[in-house]
Amino acid sequence: MKTCAIVILNYNGREMLERFLPSICQCSSYDIWVVDNASSDDSLAVLSGVFPAVHLIHLSENFGYAGGYNWGLEQLKGKYEFYILVNSDVEVSPNWDLSLIGFLQKKEDYVAVQPKILSVQNPDFFDYAGAAGGFLDSLYYPYCRGRIWNVIEQDRGQYEDSIEVDWASGACFALRARHFHEAGGFDAHFFAHMEEIDLCLRWRRKGWKIGFSAESVVYHLGGATLDRSSPRKLYLNIRNSLRMIAKNEGAARFFLIFLLKAGMEFAAGMGYLISGKREMFVAVFEAYWDFWKSRHLVEKTNHLGPKPIKKGPVDLIFWNFLVLRKKYFSNL
Repeated sequence: MKTCAIVILNYNGREMLERFLPSICQCSSYDIWVVDNASSDDSLAVLSGVFPAVHLIHLSENFGYAGGYNWGLEQLKGKYEFYILVNSDVEVSPNWDLSLIGFLQKKEDYVAVQPKILSVQNPDFFDYAGAAGGFLDSLYYPYCRGRIWNVIEQDRGQYEDSIEVDWASGACFALRARHFHEAGGFDAHFFAHMEEIDLCLRWRRKGWKIGFSAESVVYHLGGATLDRSSPRKLYLNIRNSLRMIAKNEGAARFFLIFLLKAGMEFAAGMGYLISGKREMFVAVFEAYWDFWKSRHLVEKTNHLGPKPIKKGPVDLIFWNFLVLRKKYFSNL
């Protein structure tokens, strides 16, 4: 069995591959695989012509992030001890992969670890997706050291550490291959967004830890598939968050969280509607409606979810309300 496979998911990402794959090829020590989600552009031609050393898995259709990785990694099952999953819009630095795998080799009680994730556009600042380690508040809203909501910190060396976190960013993280498959991989019903948080919650219920290590540094472009202001992304984030909470909480607590989130998110939706962003309001409504229609399909994995590791101001419901009010109603 080989040590590690670096696995990149691609869908119509020729531009991203041409721009970012060279740094991964130059700075990596392990095998590199691209799982292609049935791209209709000339991504495959670019891979075979420009990057012949990169291994390719070609899927028959676009299964999204969750399904794409599930089907792709199934073909690598039993061949590698570790996987590093990295987005196609990530630029890496020397020894980035060795640092991540070294972390897991030294800390046998950790199942996954993410690097420090900085912004490609502003390398002195953290990236939105993962930053310096992810946490969850009491309503399951994700936040990061270095980023809370849309407030991004400059990297001044304030997070040069290795710590336990609630979740690792799907933009880039290393994991133990056996435990990925034993957990059933990502929840394919998610399609995209929040699936890595859901997987980390399932791992933590089994007693495994999730880590952050600043010894590894990568740079993320973000929005290569869906921009953060996309209605589709808003829809997926809300629907998948509700699904994740339903899987992890008992009926009474889930109902309470559901009511609190619904109140805040429909208030935010009204803010979108008033400001002329009708498609964003529709995305909020459709996310709740589609979750409610399919709630009977949610498989309960545990009636008690793992408690968030870190408590702070973002753990306060009132704080969430204030942020939403400022974000969506500041012009009223």
